[in-house]
Amino acid sequence: METPDNATPSAEATPALTGIAAQNWATASADANYCAAVVDLLGALAYGELAAFERLAEDAKLAPTLGDKAELAKMASAEFHHFEQLSNRLSEIGVEPTDAMDPFVSALDGFHKQTAPSDWLEGLVKAYVGDSIASDFYREVAARLDSDTRSLVLAVLDDTGHASFAVEKVRAAIDADPRVGGRLALWARRLMGEALSQSQRVVADRDALSTMLVGGVADGFDLAEVGRMFSRITEAHTKRMAALGLAA
Repeated sequence: METPDNATPSAEATPALTGIAAQNWATASADANYCAAVVDLLGALAYGELAAFERLAEDAKLAPTLGDKAELAKMASAEFHHFEQLSNRLSEIGVEPTDAMDPFVSALDGFHKQTAPSDWLEGLVKAYVGDSIASDFYREVAARLDSDTRSLVLAVLDDTGHASFAVEKVRAAIDADPRVGGRLALWARRLMGEALSQSQRVVADRDALSTMLVGGVADGFDLAEVGRMFSRITEAHTKRMAALGLAA
């Protein structure tokens, strides 16, 4: 079943692939600048998945029931599997995974520190809404990647079960106490702002990623398309809020 968490942000028809997007890794990797951008992207994703694994395992301690705890443990396991896929791919292309991840540790740890949930419900909203904003951003970037890298990125961005589980639990909590909805709506708005800022910081700090996004490498976005991209991400966020029963 398609949910706002795994749907493509854009409703437009997929255009024909051109440039690097129409190539495989063996061909595209001849461009040293493109290689550097891919290493950065995979490094950022790998550390994001590792951090998600750690966070979900920690959030499981807040779970109100044993069944909820087990569900979060299963999601954490899926995130770690994604991390392993990315780590293995970095090794395959001759890059030490920890070296690729290291530039992103500070920014991602800072984001998670600033958005640490205070309870079980805030943790669910963060896993569903906050992480999905980053996933939408990476899916947009994936459209410009070579076919092999694109397939890997899209695979590790697959929903690990957050969507239906979070929607069910959050909506049940709001039904039981409507006052919860206002607090969680404010929390989700904060997550939106922090997640977008964090994505922009990560890109701005890495020249290869910046070049890939805004022209020059891998048929990057022009500035107008960057604006449309963030509009699509915001639209997807609004749909997720509605699925949770929260006002955007």
